[in-house]
Amino acid sequence: MRYIIFSFLIFVFSCKSSNILTPSEHDYVKPVDTTTRPINTQQIKTYTYNGLSATNDFPAARLNSFVQENDSTFTVNIWPENYPINPSPWYAFKLWSEHEKEVYINLDYSNGAKHRYSPKISKDGETWSLLDSTKVKRSTDETSAQLQLLVSKDTLWVAAQEIEDHKRVGEWVKHMATNSNVTASSAGYSAMGRSLYFLDLNKGIIDKKPTVIIISRQHPPEVTGFLCMKAFVETVIEEGSQNGFLDKFRVMVYPLMNPDGVDMGHYRHNTGGVDLNRDWSKYHQPEVKQVTNHMVRETGLHKNNVLLGLDFHSTYRDVYYTANDSIKRKIPEFTKAWLEKIRIAVGLDDINESPGKNESPTSLAWFNRQFGATGITYEIGDDTPRDFINTKGIESARAMMQLLLEE
Repeated sequence: MRYIIFSFLIFVFSCKSSNILTPSEHDYVKPVDTTTRPINTQQIKTYTYNGLSATNDFPAARLNSFVQENDSTFTVNIWPENYPINPSPWYAFKLWSEHEKEVYINLDYSNGAKHRYSPKISKDGETWSLLDSTKVKRSTDETSAQLQLLVSKDTLWVAAQEIEDHKRVGEWVKHMATNSNVTASSAGYSAMGRSLYFLDLNKGIIDKKPTVIIISRQHPPEVTGFLCMKAFVETVIEEGSQNGFLDKFRVMVYPLMNPDGVDMGHYRHNTGGVDLNRDWSKYHQPEVKQVTNHMVRETGLHKNNVLLGLDFHSTYRDVYYTANDSIKRKIPEFTKAWLEKIRIAVGLDDINESPGKNESPTSLAWFNRQFGATGITYEIGDDTPRDFINTKGIESARAMMQLLLEE
């Protein structure tokens, strides 16, 4: 009889522990169906016409077809992975020519999508510059754009934004882990087997430390948000090691939530044809399921109190999506104070905040639902100057550390 009671108690305790270490399912006022849908994969191919070649044979490329119109004009068709989808047409391809010549490249989008991203060019895929605006002509309805380019035997990279593919992000993760207060590992693997990178920032004992969680790149083209996140994290590592922040706080970083979508050149979705930032409810997609499991398990095992969740994105302008005052959360005064510190530090007249009611299954709402934490979606504009992005990332990290240390 004692053995039966003892076994029952172990079973009950195990169930409770298991529940504590797995994310809860959450219901939202505006639910979204995130079950897997089919996608259209682009054909990987190199096209050649009269000595001019174009290819999409590299990670993060997007070029669905390449057609010659006349001796100097060519059309690049850009189509999304599936529909319906946010109309954010990503493009990336390489060009080269047997003889140096000037060419005109038409970027042609489908289903009414408009030209969103100002073209960037590179000679090596690492150092990028903005294509002179006089070399870019948008159609009247903005559903296409024509680029004037000088091509030669040397490869010319053309892309919507700087390319930060899975391999490049992995190299950054590895470099961050050379710091003694940073550990790099994996939170799991994408549907196609790519690592879901994880950085653990901490100095000393992890247990019972209040914790900040940072994620990025749920949407593949949103590179400016990723660049800001990099500056933010690097500042926390460098200055947080000196100012006592990492002695008192743990920071968990998931820098590339959608590695398959990034490497496949998707507009927005993963290989399940789903917007990952609508899957924070039932966890149908493997990337969100594994990362949320990792977050809950790690913080549960180490008894970490999650105070803050930051999700870095990109959109047409800089904006912070926050929870309005009706949402109960830990550190309720943090958001206003943090945004004001950022505003002053970067010299803005005002800060662009957009409060909401956490009605959709996004990471912002999930951080609050799962942990009672303050969730913030940190959006950087597509065309925000890169030096300002860096400054904003640095000053945002400094302001966060100062406020949380005071708290």
